Amino acid sequence: MSAPVIHWFRRDLRLRDNTALAAALASGAPVIPVFILDENIIRSERNSPARMQFLLDGLHQLDADLKGRGSRLLVLRGDPREVLPRLRGETGAAALHFNCDYSPYARARDTAVETALAGITHAYDDLLLHPPGAVMTQAGAPYTVFTPFKRAWLALPKPDIDTGMGGRFHDLADIDGLPIPTLTDLGLSTQVTPPPAGETAALRRLERFTERAIYAYGGARGRLYADPWANAAQGTSALSPYLRLGMISPRQVYHAARAAHAQAQSKAGRDSVDTWISELCWREFYAHILHHFPHVARGSFRQAYDALEWRDEPDELAAWREGQTGYPVVDAAMRQLAQTGWMHNRARMIVASFLTKDLLIDWRAGERHFMQQLIDGDPAANNGGWQWAAGTGTDAQPYFRIFNPVSQSRKFDPDGAYIRHFVPELRDVPDAHIHAPWEMDAPPRHYPPPIVDHAMARARTLAAFQRVRSD
Repeated sequence: MSAPVIHWFRRDLRLRDNTALAAALASGAPVIPVFILDENIIRSERNSPARMQFLLDGLHQLDADLKGRGSRLLVLRGDPREVLPRLRGETGAAALHFNCDYSPYARARDTAVETALAGITHAYDDLLLHPPGAVMTQAGAPYTVFTPFKRAWLALPKPDIDTGMGGRFHDLADIDGLPIPTLTDLGLSTQVTPPPAGETAALRRLERFTERAIYAYGGARGRLYADPWANAAQGTSALSPYLRLGMISPRQVYHAARAAHAQAQSKAGRDSVDTWISELCWREFYAHILHHFPHVARGSFRQAYDALEWRDEPDELAAWREGQTGYPVVDAAMRQLAQTGWMHNRARMIVASFLTKDLLIDWRAGERHFMQQLIDGDPAANNGGWQWAAGTGTDAQPYFRIFNPVSQSRKFDPDGAYIRHFVPELRDVPDAHIHAPWEMDAPPRHYPPPIVDHAMARARTLAAFQRVRSD
């Protein structure tokens, strides 16, 4: 029998349209499918128990899919830089196949693995439609502004979906692994119930969304909803957790959207599909930014803004985290995050603007909290979103953008249904006051007053940015 090869699953928890897995299967050798529970990630302060539960659920589904192919998922635990050389020694594997990741930690880890297993590693671009380095200016530099990046990104031909599943998996009868652990086994806990995990669930959600809801996305995407997992007809696809862990590929998502575009019955429908495709482009833009400018993982993209005088106010930060700021839409969004591990993109912008512009608290505190809570927490997208809101990122005039939480609330939760769902203290407040209950003659006794005056905070933030810009 020929020597086996290893496919190292990471952010690609699927069997179909998986570039590295397809290459491993095409080699003709039996493929050992392995997932390593990385201690560095499990113990990271940026790890989310809710995201880890979704991952474990996904591993169970992947294991079931592999059993249908006469194999199973080999689960190991430790530092991949040590685990993989040991596995190679135990199995005599002739090659290691894996898909690239572009975060600073992943790049350092993968470089070490490639050094330890020199000559047998094969890395593939699979995470994005166009990997870092593929979308560059005419001068050969990375784009730092979204709109020209998008134009160049859209102009590039998109890779096709790989529909082949030829090859065979190793039956693993002679290789010992670990049972897929519970969250408790990892020393973690969560009260969040993630959505159904796995490749089948992801494809089903994509199909439902592109059947109808995608055609209304342009107009409905800003509306705040309480339950993102209920269905895909609420103005958001809710595919981000599946893309985060690769339970669905960006090619499957993009080509489904293009098919929907071709079948649209109106210009408004086509425009909505284009708007949704733009969201895929934002995901790729921020991945490119993190790759080309790794300093953004710890500091401002515009490094001059590292000199901003952020306020150190632990009590206000705690009030924001706990949904006790006195601003209903902010509190509803933060409680949604705690209860569901997810937050609508509009709500993410509102609460990020509030923390960084109303409270003038360092964006890194918010970015870290999101990574600790979000099921779909992605290092690049999360960082990019927070720096966009904070005014330290890639925008040309970002510091002028300061969301008014009351007007945002009135626009995107006009009837207050989102607020009433997550802030039960306000369920009996009339519509006229649901967005600013402190304006009532007798405000609710069990709900806090605003912790900051928005007009004062806006002036304070503009002054802080102006001080940096004038230095």
